[in-house]
Amino acid sequence: MPTLDFKGKPFVYSHHLSVPFRTLDVVADKSLPGDAGPSLDDNLIIHGDNLHALKALLPKYAGKVDVIYIDPPYNTGNERWAYNDNVNSPLMKEWLGKEVDIDDLERHDKWLCMMWPRLVLLRELLSEKGSIWINLDDSETAYGTALIHEIFGRKNFVQTAIWNRKVSPANDATYFSNDHDYILIAGKNLEDLELNRLPREKKHNKHYTNPDKDPRGAWNGITFTNGKSKEERPNLYYSVKQPKTGEDIFPPESLTWRYSKDRTKQLLKENLFYWGKDGNSKSPRIKQFLTNAKPVIPRSVWGFDDASHTQGAMTEIKSIIDGGFSTPKPSKLIKKILRIASKKDALILDSFAGSGTTAHAVQSLNAEDGGSRKFILIETEDYADTITAERVRRVIKGVPSAKDEKLKAGLGGSFTYCELGDPMDMESFFGESKAMPSYEQLARYIAYTATGEAMDKAPKKPAKDWFIGEVAGVRLYLIYKPDSGFMKGHDAALDMDTVKTIAAGNTSNAPSYVFAAAKYMGQSELTRDFNMTFCQLPYAIHRIMGDGVEG
Repeated sequence: MPTLDFKGKPFVYSHHLSVPFRTLDVVADKSLPGDAGPSLDDNLIIHGDNLHALKALLPKYAGKVDVIYIDPPYNTGNERWAYNDNVNSPLMKEWLGKEVDIDDLERHDKWLCMMWPRLVLLRELLSEKGSIWINLDDSETAYGTALIHEIFGRKNFVQTAIWNRKVSPANDATYFSNDHDYILIAGKNLEDLELNRLPREKKHNKHYTNPDKDPRGAWNGITFTNGKSKEERPNLYYSVKQPKTGEDIFPPESLTWRYSKDRTKQLLKENLFYWGKDGNSKSPRIKQFLTNAKPVIPRSVWGFDDASHTQGAMTEIKSIIDGGFSTPKPSKLIKKILRIASKKDALILDSFAGSGTTAHAVQSLNAEDGGSRKFILIETEDYADTITAERVRRVIKGVPSAKDEKLKAGLGGSFTYCELGDPMDMESFFGESKAMPSYEQLARYIAYTATGEAMDKAPKKPAKDWFIGEVAGVRLYLIYKPDSGFMKGHDAALDMDTVKTIAAGNTSNAPSYVFAAAKYMGQSELTRDFNMTFCQLPYAIHRIMGDGVEG
């Protein structure tokens, strides 16, 4: 399969592995929690570098995100962005650290360097049945498609949708008024991908009429022929008797009938043929009744009625918060995506959150259909609180000036606001207690790094035998307290009494991993007598994530 090559690729290809795992620290006074209070189980708005935030989400959400929507920099040369990831090479730091503008001849290479590790981590977070939707324009759509092919696999690419985003033409454009954006769509695994048809609307039913006053109601006629020739489908070439004239009707030359003889006999018996207004037609049509009409297959071109436009997005955000955000997306666009891509209990992630449109769309759709969808937003910039989170606060509590009655009253919901905490390294385990990860955070971290799978549920505090759960057929134990005094003492070590307590609870004799600061016996003894493996804290297994994808 052809591969994408760009300057800097060798340095960023595995960069996601060197990004440290960080804690997610709850900021209670910026949260809008539910009755249970701020929690990492709530909707989340995370402020911080989105690459680090994605890595921080892995222990809890790897393989569990149903829909990813991102609106990354289009890289038109006017955004004035700079790549700020901490790659190891001094030359790379010098090259990538400069602000990208229209005159930068290597801006596409830099954009690819920025996107590569983020897409690798996004793929790791996506569920097997999930999909990713990437909003771009002509500047990077070709490279974005190539990235999807290489990271997700060409076979998992689904479609490029075109969104007509402009109401009026740009008359000052040099060649063309650029009126549309692209949305690149891919699945984690196309064989398992689940997408929905869209609900029927009045516009979808305009072709259903009832010219013959059929008591079964309005219907739409489909042709009785298909595109196959007599040579291709000889069994579909036969005569049908015209009921008014008695004539034997054959398919037109080079065509055949749509259905088999037996199926046609049944249709005739059920009076599902329409022979024209006067009944003399030699090209019958088959009735399909509105009462049996299916939901609508999504189409790849989206107009204003489908997804609104940028002018509508500006009007929408200004009616909620006047924060000076210049490039919002309309909530109608994101709702259309969610109608296609999500079930009512889906988890939706947006790692370039901007003005918070994705959260607005999630809450709006939940209010419409009674869903319980959840969102995770990540915003790198300083306006994460004043624009991103503030918009969501107002959408949840209500916008008095809104024309929409539901938005005026408030769409309801909650969220927890987080900042990125310290890396999970040696100092965080044995330094000041305030910098130490919680028991739950560390439990999720070691489960993920050891097995590559996220825990469904992790304990918030230690059990008597330190058991935290079973993942991928392995029982996991964590001897830890977020207290530096405890971690430096003898109680943090694995001793024989603790080994016997753990073994007594392991009635299935399944393999056990015990994470602790130290141990007082040899590993050979643990393996031989207890089927137990000691893992010393701090613990990290670097698993190559995203490799081995075939096109």
